[in-house]
Amino acid sequence: MKKVKFFINYLMAHRFKLCFLPLMVSIAMEASRLSTQDLQNSYLYLQNNLTSLTMFFLYLALGSTLYLMTRPKPVYLVDFSCYLPPSHLKASIQKIMDHVRRVREAGAWKQESDYLMDFCEKILERSGLGQETYIPEGLQSLPLQQTLAVSRKETEEVIIGAVDNLFRNTGISPNDIGILVVNSSTFNPTPSLSTILVNKFKLRDDIKSLNLGGMGCSAGVIAINAAKSLLQVHRNTYALVVSTENITQNLYLGNNKSMLVTNCLFRIGGAAILLSNRSIDRKRAKYELVHTVRVHTGADDRSYECATQEEDEDGVVGVSLSKNLPMVAARTLKINIATLGPLVLPISEKFHFFVRFVKKKFINPKLKHYIPDFKLAFEHFCIHAGGRALIDEMEKNLHLTPLDVEASRMTLHRFGNTSSSSIWYELAYTEAKGRMKKGDRIWQIALGSGFKCNSSVWVTLRNVKPSANNPWEHCLHKYPVDIDIDLKE
Repeated sequence: MKKVKFFINYLMAHRFKLCFLPLMVSIAMEASRLSTQDLQNSYLYLQNNLTSLTMFFLYLALGSTLYLMTRPKPVYLVDFSCYLPPSHLKASIQKIMDHVRRVREAGAWKQESDYLMDFCEKILERSGLGQETYIPEGLQSLPLQQTLAVSRKETEEVIIGAVDNLFRNTGISPNDIGILVVNSSTFNPTPSLSTILVNKFKLRDDIKSLNLGGMGCSAGVIAINAAKSLLQVHRNTYALVVSTENITQNLYLGNNKSMLVTNCLFRIGGAAILLSNRSIDRKRAKYELVHTVRVHTGADDRSYECATQEEDEDGVVGVSLSKNLPMVAARTLKINIATLGPLVLPISEKFHFFVRFVKKKFINPKLKHYIPDFKLAFEHFCIHAGGRALIDEMEKNLHLTPLDVEASRMTLHRFGNTSSSSIWYELAYTEAKGRMKKGDRIWQIALGSGFKCNSSVWVTLRNVKPSANNPWEHCLHKYPVDIDIDLKE
């Protein structure tokens, strides 16, 4: 049955080529029957209708010109760079818990009982994070350093490090950047993060800069979408997109269990992406952006309140996760998939979906929805490394294989949840493994507060090799690793 399904999908995918071939053969056969007299008659007809023929070609040229001027401009991903923190910031689970105990003994973290310590340790052990994730320097100090200056230093090191490496790898001058989009959800100082980059790299005065805040872990795709829109307006330029999150200022030091979860998952990370709408850059670009799909269900109160930065009962600020989060995430993901599916799935899968929809609607309401085979639409999946449970659910609900989610699991294990930049560490992993071939299609999907689910689809323009200073280059020999998690108790 799998071979039959593959054959049907092949026929559907190449239906136009298969129809075009007999047509060309038929035209060639008819042309071979033409006599010299037929050709002379055709020539005389064209001479007698020269005005009409000229008008036809003028209209054709005008139409072609209008089409070329108004069609959406291709957006190319020239290259991207993920920040690799210095090795002295690595922290194992044991190192983290020992430091937490010292912080508690010093009185900076007034936890009411050992139960919360045990809770945090269990979350860390079951999170899917490894022993070499990165914790900011300010949070490894005693006493803790969470000042604005220390927080700014962390973010500056991340975004400047990523952008500097990107400029080195591409040879692009900072003066060539016409558009700048930076996203960071919970850390938005004045001057803004985008202004920090403008100042550091002396970007030009007329740069179109945006600074996105408060948009959660899915903001990386939102930033790509914003840059894409600006590239449709401003011709022959580059767009620099930078995604990051600050850890120093967002450590929660209270006793609310739902707010302690983020402490256990989030780690240092950031990525810089160079986009272009210049046709000349197609030759050296790695990918072309095909689709972006954004879904925002914030009009619903349950979606709006499922991940909220607020004060707890003791006045300590943290991010609270509601019990409705899994349900809200599943519903928002379903809407995103329903929107994306018709854009990317082969006709055979659309047909199966339509048949099941009709049966469920008019014959048997108890039928389950048809889950399309997205492996027919994509060769690679970059699922936001928000946590082990999220990756598990995506693998299960989309009928993916362990190989399909390998990049997400390994990113979570090696770097933790780096928020909006995690999908770029996953793409870097796939490149480092040498799996990215010309024509491959990539689905990046991320979920975040609001509640939002956003997707971007890319197609590979050539066989891609990892760029210099790929974050995986020194540890790739260790991966993939088996992640054995004891879920008992």
